[in-house]
Amino acid sequence: MEYGQFCPIAKATEILGEKWTILIVRELIMGSTRFNDLQRGLSLISPTLLSKRLESLTEQGLILKKKIPGQKSYEYFATESCKELLPVIINLGEWGMRWARSNLTEKDYDVELLMLYLKRSVIPEKLIGTETVIRFKFTDIKEYPDWWLVVANNELDVCVKDPGKDVDVYFTSTVRTLADIWMGDCSYKKAQSQGLMKIVGNKQLTNNITSWLANSIFAGLPPASEI
Repeated sequence: MEYGQFCPIAKATEILGEKWTILIVRELIMGSTRFNDLQRGLSLISPTLLSKRLESLTEQGLILKKKIPGQKSYEYFATESCKELLPVIINLGEWGMRWARSNLTEKDYDVELLMLYLKRSVIPEKLIGTETVIRFKFTDIKEYPDWWLVVANNELDVCVKDPGKDVDVYFTSTVRTLADIWMGDCSYKKAQSQGLMKIVGNKQLTNNITSWLANSIFAGLPPASEI
């Protein structure tokens, strides 16, 4: 895609303006390096299109592609030019919270993306002991309604199969309720009082959830209609 303009905005858009590209940059900046991890954060993208976009970003110098030792697959690392897009990504997210929040629909509440974001939001040093197991039960989905988040020695893992470990905290809600809490549109206390969520577990963890499970960096930004 070429615009035939010397304007730097036009030249930047030639690289970043194609569908999915800016979200791939988001995932790279957030720390995803493997193909499967990138696809997990972009659940609707096809493997073929993701491969095409990764190759394009590599050619443009935003990605360093490295073969994984002893394997046929690759890892993808954000270069300095890619990392410099962080303020752009943040500003875009802030704009979206103010001006595009009203465009959300039920199909936008992706449980896989939510769990990926919750995994990234855990603050391991604020947890008690060497291992913490959190179980999530979503009442509005039939396929994979149960998820586990296991934090052990600063290693985090998300799974849909019971890891066979004692659970420290149970969350029961819809995907939308938990997503709205993470985005700052609701609180755990309010959701419980309204019967939208049930939380059971160790009071040392349930009394102050946001101390070890941070909300989105965009939480608290009001929509434009409230400003």
